[in-house]
Order: sequence, then structure tokens, then C-alpha cells
Amino acid sequence: MKSSAYRADVLMLITALIWGSTFVAQTKGMEHIGPFLYTGLRFLLGAMAILPLVLLARARTGAVGHRFSWPMVLGSLVLGLVLTLGINLQQIGLMFTTVTNSGFITGLYVILVPVFGLFIGMRTGLGTWAGAALALAGMLLLSVNADYSIARGDWLQLTGAACWAIHVLLVSSLASRFDPVRVAFLQFVVCAAISLMLALIFEPIAWPSIVLAGPAILYGGLLAVGIGFTLQVVAQRDAIASHAAVILSLEAVFAALAGWLILGETLSVRGFIGCCMMLAGMLIAQLVPLYLERRRALVPVQQEPAGHH
Repeated sequence: MKSSAYRADVLMLITALIWGSTFVAQTKGMEHIGPFLYTGLRFLLGAMAILPLVLLARARTGAVGHRFSWPMVLGSLVLGLVLTLGINLQQIGLMFTTVTNSGFITGLYVILVPVFGLFIGMRTGLGTWAGAALALAGMLLLSVNADYSIARGDWLQLTGAACWAIHVLLVSSLASRFDPVRVAFLQFVVCAAISLMLALIFEPIAWPSIVLAGPAILYGGLLAVGIGFTLQVVAQRDAIASHAAVILSLEAVFAALAGWLILGETLSVRGFIGCCMMLAGMLIAQLVPLYLERRRALVPVQQEPAGHH
């Protein structure tokens, strides 16, 4: 059991590294093509990358009774719309803010999930609110300019983070009822189709520019969407929840490191303190509820040894 948990930790660490560094690929891609075209091509590639998994699952389980059902298709369509909105807000936001800001502000979705969950009857404890307050203070330190305004790109990233939070809640609802690989494939197709349509309407499309953006598209599509998604699905089967919370929060740190190493981005002391506060807030919001849940679970075990696992 321990070895599978350690393997899950390593896979999630690789996933966080890939996702964090993808912010750089997203920025580099837009040096040659527009945001909608980059997103559309990236998710088209991602859908093609996991198509073999969809076909393998179909062959393994048999076609009868395991076809794409209407509830699955409709759920995945809604999921794909939220994904399209979230990823394009993030992509456009990168035109007006840094990779570091983008990575950390996007990471705030882990706090928004339990906050939004209140509207569907989820309970939210003191740890989540404490983490949210700390992360919000950190974001203000990171994002507020000398004239006390928040950069346009940071607002777009924050709106995108709200979309990611809704996306997570939808995924948890759909994944418990349908095959997650099929759901992922359908949402990627929806995202690719809508983004490419928007690119046709709003952006110039030239083959030489697509070729120049090729490495960034390959990185964002094959690595971040195809391999990143697959690793996450495999890892989270054996993952310890507290480990997953910590490791996936490192995506923001990896984004900042990649921005520094590849794009030469730097942070002010105030920005660095803001990032540290945001990371601490994200971890508190996730780990305190897990700790309290574990404590609650231990009490009945001592009283009724045979009744719980």
C-alpha cells in the first residue's frame, strides 16, 4: 500500500510540474498565434492523445451498455463549456499579467471550491475560511499596483479560477457516475471546437504562424492535457488526500519557477510574501478539513471497534 501511495505522490508531482510549466508554453504560444487558436489546437491535440484510452476502455468493457449515454454527453457538454470559459480567460489573462501571478491566482480555485460548495449543501469549516482570508490577503499583496488597482490580467485569472472551482464540482459529480476518461475526452472536444470557432471569427490564422507556435502547442496539448490528465487519473486512485492537496498546490510554485528560469520574470519582496501567503492559505484550506475529518473518524473507531474502517 505504501509503495503505491509513494508512486502516486511521484506521479502527482510530475503532473504539478507539467501543469505549472505549461503557463510558460501558453505565453510562448501567443507570440505567434492568438489565444483562441492556441487553446483550440492544444485541446484538439489533447483529445487525440487520450482517444486511445477511450477506445481501450470501450474494447475492455464491451460496447453494449457502455456506450456514450445522453446524460454523460449532456454533462460533458456543460463541463466543456465551463472548461472553455476558464481556460480562455486564463489564456487571455496571460497577455496582461505574468506567469507567476497567473499560476498563483489560478491556484485559488482550491479555496473557491468549498466556498461555492456552500450553494449545493457542502459544509465548510473554519480552516477553509482561515485559508481563504490568508490567500486573499496574499493576492492583494501580489496583485495591487502602486495606484491601488488590480491589473486587468489578474482579474481575468481570478474569474478563470472561479470557473475552475465550478469545473471541479462538476467533475466530482460526473466522475462518480460516468467513466472519467470518456468525460474528459468529450469536454476536450467541446473546448477545442468552441475555441477554434472563436479563432476563425476573431483571429488571423496562418499556417507559418501555427508552425512557429508548434512546440508550445505540443507541450500544452500532449503534455499538459494528454499526459497530465492521464497521470492525475492514475495517481488519484492510490493518492493519500493530504499528499494530493499539498503536491497539486505546488503547481503555482512550479509556474513561478518556470517563469523565472525561462522568461526571466522576477518578483518584488511584497509579491514574494504575497505568493507565500497564498500558498499557505491554499494548504490550510485543504489540510485543516482533512485533519479534522480524520480526528472525527478516529473517535467512533474507539467507541465501536467493529463498526468503521
